[in-house]
Amino acid sequence: MNDTQKLLESRPSSVAILFQERVAATPDRTAFRFPAAAAGGGEEWLELTWGQAAQRVFRIAAGLIDLGVQPEERVAVASATRVEWILADLGLLCAGAANTTVYPTTNVEETAYILADSGSRVLIAEDGVQLAKVRERRAELPELRHVVVIAAEDATAAEGDPEDFVLSLAQLEERGAAYLEKNPEAVTERIASLRPGQLATLIYTSGTTGRPKGVRLAHDSWSYMGLAIRSIDLLEPEDVEYLWLPLAHVFGKVLVAGHITVGHVMAVDGRVDKIVENLPTIRPTKMCGVPRIYEKVYNGVANKARAAGGAKYRIFQWAAEVAREYAKAGQANYVKTGNRTVPLGLGLKHAVADKLVYVKLRAAFGGRMKGCVSGSAALSPEIGYFFAGAGIPVLEGYGLTETSAASFVNRHESYRTGMVGKPVPGCEVRIAEDGEILLRGPGVMQGYHNLPEQTAEVLESDGWFHTGDIGELSADGYLRITDRKKDLIKTSGGKYIAPSEVEGRFKAICPYVGSIVVIGANRNFCTALISLDEPALLGWGAEQEGLAGKDYSELLAAAETQAMLAAYVKQLNEGLQRWQTVKQFRILPRDLDIEHGELTPSLKLKRPVVERQFKALIDEMYEGSVAK
Repeated sequence: MNDTQKLLESRPSSVAILFQERVAATPDRTAFRFPAAAAGGGEEWLELTWGQAAQRVFRIAAGLIDLGVQPEERVAVASATRVEWILADLGLLCAGAANTTVYPTTNVEETAYILADSGSRVLIAEDGVQLAKVRERRAELPELRHVVVIAAEDATAAEGDPEDFVLSLAQLEERGAAYLEKNPEAVTERIASLRPGQLATLIYTSGTTGRPKGVRLAHDSWSYMGLAIRSIDLLEPEDVEYLWLPLAHVFGKVLVAGHITVGHVMAVDGRVDKIVENLPTIRPTKMCGVPRIYEKVYNGVANKARAAGGAKYRIFQWAAEVAREYAKAGQANYVKTGNRTVPLGLGLKHAVADKLVYVKLRAAFGGRMKGCVSGSAALSPEIGYFFAGAGIPVLEGYGLTETSAASFVNRHESYRTGMVGKPVPGCEVRIAEDGEILLRGPGVMQGYHNLPEQTAEVLESDGWFHTGDIGELSADGYLRITDRKKDLIKTSGGKYIAPSEVEGRFKAICPYVGSIVVIGANRNFCTALISLDEPALLGWGAEQEGLAGKDYSELLAAAETQAMLAAYVKQLNEGLQRWQTVKQFRILPRDLDIEHGELTPSLKLKRPVVERQFKALIDEMYEGSVAK
């Protein structure tokens, strides 16, 4: 029996069992670090050991049992990423329930739809804002019996609330503690009764059109993912991992499964605006993120260097190119020889650049970062090479909500920028005739909740899942994602274009870009909608003669801004095939965001929404042109 067979056959029925095993193995080791209000004002970082976490998890589980929650009944969680989210999730899993994840940014209508479609009996809400969404649509949620509010000060019953409809998380834990005094084996018995294939999670994909679909993931899908992550040594027991990703997204969820199996420290704080501030405090060794974050970090560093003056900016530009050259040479040599040696001259240049630039970048990450993981969307290779050459390799991975997130990932010793690595143990892959990636394995979903026809469209009877992504496998098993199957652009001249490739190239050369959307389907040339990052643009404007003091909207309208972007588009086009080149562009009046529906909560682009929102600008670019 090989290692993969052992992993598949020995995996427990649930991640709850892995949690029990982790607590038994290292009860006194730190499991979580998290921010909390300090007594004298401000914040402090507190810790929970695995044993202390287990005590709270078991009390939450027992509290839910006391509320009448039965196995496989849904308990929803609507909260930003915080340690209580993880404790609540583990608690409901240990009670045998299934988690319905809800982004805290989800509007009232869609929140009500998710809770109703899932049949959720209990909602664990972060605060009064999430509670209010439920109260507004109570008539549509007859199955919802209780709301547990994490923020105790917001857990106030309103007139008309039935008894015990609203309680705080602290009150739930108190109920659980009392229940365990009378029924000390209640939670362990629930865990022991969990079976493979039992529903553990309903994650509603935001999608680009229509209602979200509930992806059904089983308990043993998560235990499989946890063991698969541990088997590839992506994380080590001595690591400190910084978790800020939304836990309502499958990417965040799978990181928790890996955390439980490896047993390292996880620092949890979902406030994205605190990332830069938190890094020197947490001093993480590992961090996962989405490409947009790495793009913003890169652009921030580039703009800071530009603001420091001509000489320092030239040094940064030189160092950035050295980093890319160094990373490319090292990776190419590793493929040939198994080591990352580079030519002597390049190594000497890299040593100088390290002292001048890279050491400062690593210090901004806390000084201990061994590497990051990027997923959820494509990372620009040029940005990936920069970080790799600067000593912070960004390991690209690939997976979907429907495959429990981590299907492919680069390994530390053999990563390749621009590829998403090899499959994790137990994941099978094949490429269909049209280039679509098909996956099969224990991480693949059971189907879409209450949607058998849509399930049949993507999931074959023998377990193969159609990802909707286009890709290619190298001879030694590395996967490269080309594009989303439905996002490929076919021009009126019959040429296929992968817009994400063009967009990624532009993000690597223009430090002021917020988002870029390439347009061209059924058109005779490509165009682009470009938004600009407000802090970066204001910094640029302050340096330009005649623009200093102008606000964001004034800078967007300035002829100088148009000329600056035109120069970057020209640079982009020089590296593209003729049919890929961007002939015209328009500057958007604001950056794309979640609030306007143009980005998913995991920061993926919703192309159809963008094209609808800015149809007038697109039509303007194609006025008088021939469309198919």
